[in-house]
Amino acid sequence: MTDRNAIEQVVKRYEIDTIYHMAAILSAVGEEKPQLAWNVNMGGLYNVLEVAREYKITRVFLPSSIAVFGPETPRDCTPQETVLHPTTIYGVSKVAGELLGDYYCHRFGLDVRGLRYPGIISSETPPGGGTTDYAVEIFYEAIKHKRYTCFVREDTVLPMMYMPDCIKATIALMESDLYCLKHHCNFNVAGMSFAAGELAAEIKKHLPEFICDYRPDFRQQIADSWPKSLDDRPAREEWGWKPSYDLASMTTDMLKCLHTHYGGRNPPLNGKTHLSR
Repeated sequence: MTDRNAIEQVVKRYEIDTIYHMAAILSAVGEEKPQLAWNVNMGGLYNVLEVAREYKITRVFLPSSIAVFGPETPRDCTPQETVLHPTTIYGVSKVAGELLGDYYCHRFGLDVRGLRYPGIISSETPPGGGTTDYAVEIFYEAIKHKRYTCFVREDTVLPMMYMPDCIKATIALMESDLYCLKHHCNFNVAGMSFAAGELAAEIKKHLPEFICDYRPDFRQQIADSWPKSLDDRPAREEWGWKPSYDLASMTTDMLKCLHTHYGGRNPPLNGKTHLSR
């Protein structure tokens, strides 16, 4: 992403007409390496937008995040139009990314669209550096060790979404008619909200021997600056968003998928990719 020539060569070689720009340094890793986060998140985005503009790409998707919000933002049912004053370099880059995407849309006529993803829970790839990673790690550890030490408090509530809903929302937005959209790069999109303790209790229904401990670290402060729930009415009204999974159905499916994938073997916890925040 930081090599514009490489992006340009891929676009030309494969005659690309749509770009899903998903590469980013996430929140927790970003706080450890802020310069890297800025270079990848902003430099990469600028490269993608410039190549898209020059080669007249039909449509660009750039993900935003609940990390755009900060302590001054209303935490319950956070509105789409509100204070954006994040406390992490990841959040700062996502606010700038939303604005830059809107600029290319209005200034150059480039069709740029984006969602503010909540924490994304996936059975396909292990966690990789986000503040909401506990909601993924807990499943792997529940299966592997029947025990998990959570790095946020038991009462920490954050917006989450199951990966099938994440994919569903992304495709639905990208396939919507442009004339239906009043917004472009900053759609709130909600799936479910739950406390860390509620997730542990739901897993325990399936794995009664599971024990969850809580030992908050520096990520607790990040989580405390983010919303508990999102108002996603613009997404519902402009392109018909509606999630399919709640906490119970997500937990059931997640455990089923992990057992199917690993067939009694221990799932890995050293992956490098995951769409968390």
